[in-house]
Amino acid sequence: MPSTFGIVDLFAGPGGLGEGFASLVENGHAPFRIGISVEKEASAHRTLKLRSFLREYQSRHDTLPTEFIEFHAGITAEPDWSAIDAEAWRHAGNEARALELGSEAAATAIDGAIAKLKDEYDDTILIGGPPCQAYSLVGRARAKGKIGYVPEEDARHYLFREYIRVLDRLRPAVFVMENVKGMLSSTVESRLVFEMLLEDLSSLGTGKDHHYELRAIRVQNGMASLQEATQPSDFIVRAEQFGVPQRRHRVIIVGVRSDLADNAATAKIALSDSTRTVSDVIASLPALRSGISRGRDDAASWQREVADAARRLGDIYRDRRDDSLHEAFANLPRRLTQDFPYPRMASSLPEGYGRSNDELLRWLDRSDLRAFAQHETRGHMVSDLGRYLFAAVFGAVRGYSPKAADFPSALSPDHRNWDSGVFNDRFRVQLSNEASTTVTSHISKDGHYFIHPDPMQCRSLTVREAARLQTFPDDYLFLGNRTQQYVQVGNAVPPYLARQIAKLLLSSLTQFQ
Repeated sequence: MPSTFGIVDLFAGPGGLGEGFASLVENGHAPFRIGISVEKEASAHRTLKLRSFLREYQSRHDTLPTEFIEFHAGITAEPDWSAIDAEAWRHAGNEARALELGSEAAATAIDGAIAKLKDEYDDTILIGGPPCQAYSLVGRARAKGKIGYVPEEDARHYLFREYIRVLDRLRPAVFVMENVKGMLSSTVESRLVFEMLLEDLSSLGTGKDHHYELRAIRVQNGMASLQEATQPSDFIVRAEQFGVPQRRHRVIIVGVRSDLADNAATAKIALSDSTRTVSDVIASLPALRSGISRGRDDAASWQREVADAARRLGDIYRDRRDDSLHEAFANLPRRLTQDFPYPRMASSLPEGYGRSNDELLRWLDRSDLRAFAQHETRGHMVSDLGRYLFAAVFGAVRGYSPKAADFPSALSPDHRNWDSGVFNDRFRVQLSNEASTTVTSHISKDGHYFIHPDPMQCRSLTVREAARLQTFPDDYLFLGNRTQQYVQVGNAVPPYLARQIAKLLLSSLTQFQ
């Protein structure tokens, strides 16, 4: 009988990495089962627990509960999940834990789960990554502005040591550690954090037990494999190479226990040979208009503001004798009149939903569903509507997102550093025929970096659109308010990427050769 591996998922967020592993099925067998997933943030933990409940429910009933489908579609309020399936909800509570890593309570719970996993499963897997803020270039830049901030005293720098404590206690067959690229250059006490981390990971078990051989995931000639790294940058994984419609580049370290390492050198999986685009995954969602955050917000007011902005921009580019941009802006007021009004929220599924032969769409579409969820726009200031409109039209005409210098002076924000280069990419449109830029938690603050490519919608991405770019399937519901939902999506590992990593690791394990 095929082996089954129990998973410990640390710093789980809403569960993107765990979802990829738990969703893998080979020859009718699910080789990876999550034993415990740990996340301290309350809304992400709620998401994690609901997902655990749904997995367990589906394993028992081979379908999603009707109550979830209705809740997902916005027909009913959130039900009492324990009343639907008490045993599945109890399982979810044991699996998804709201704990702070590094605390005594977390250590006790994890150690208890480890003992149970070792009894129940053939072997184990450790996945996850410490919070990225202390490692990321952006996070460190912001931290410098905090009065009294001392990098060496930032506890987040040392949270990876808790990961290593668990690794030492669990001794899994394989571990996966994920983090941002900024980790490669982060320093503490004049030492590279990444260098310290590799030393700690490599030294486990040396001289007394099986140690871990560190591997990088390498993509070559349409195949992914596990290879020894010759330099730190070898550990960077580019999500777009795995069919994810996003240029998300992250550090992923794979450690294979030395008694299983021989197979790692020959493990390979085939990847999709095409780059997926923004349009591939969001074009099928209903068209929406954005809202107006200050002042009257209705379809007519929004239409008038956007049409006025288009006319002004058309005049600017007529005077500049730029026929391509002038024509694009000049045509918009007529199109707005013909095609509107779009709503601010819509959930209807397109014709043929759930019946695609495309591998990525088969992953995203879930045929049990009645509607899209969390596809609702937020409001933007009128001044930003003009900038969003300009960015979307410019991107469609020129084929790239405009820099600050490309914006006409009439659209320049009232900011003294606008022309300094610091805000060069302050407004960034996602291009339809390319993979998106990295979806980050900053999408929760404003939509300036995540402008929808369609000028007729003149808005930032919805939670569902961001989730699709992150390859969360449509039945993945993010709990909490909209800001919390955006944060969860931005901080997650794309499940479609995680699933392929899981498949690669499975091929490296002796029991399956």
